[in-house]
Amino acid sequence: MEIMLAYDHSRNARIALDAIQQMFGPLKPSVTLVSVVEDIGSATSGADELFTEQYQEQKAGAEAAAAELMAAGYEAKVMLAEGDARKMILRATEERQPDLLVMARHSHQADGGALGFITRKLDAIAEEFDHMTFGSVSAFLARRAKCPILIIPTHVPASSMQAAE
Repeated sequence: MEIMLAYDHSRNARIALDAIQQMFGPLKPSVTLVSVVEDIGSATSGADELFTEQYQEQKAGAEAAAAELMAAGYEAKVMLAEGDARKMILRATEERQPDLLVMARHSHQADGGALGFITRKLDAIAEEFDHMTFGSVSAFLARRAKCPILIIPTHVPASSMQAAE
């Protein structure tokens, strides 16, 4: 079984990586981590430095995640790409034709607390507006990818995140 994981070394990507190990652990699938670095969109030398820094950080994070998978007995490799994440992940699925694409649902879940309810409502409105105007990576890929997609929810209660840290 070949699984492709959209991996940007974020908290949400870690949740998706952990989900793969929990759900597919006994099968020991081959996992390709696709990490896309989006262009900063500026021609300044500062933007070049930011891009290089982000590229190196994502590369190191993806390679560390692949090493973690290999230590657990999985076959794992890393694909790095530059550009629009939606298009580059779609291209990777077209070229590699995985059995399953796994990705985390993008969210900015607010921490708990007195203002948590209000913050969650504002985040939901902002996320819906973003989806209507620009579309999300997962929504884009769900409409276009020719392989099955597993979108991992990333709403983890604050108490669980504190326990994990």
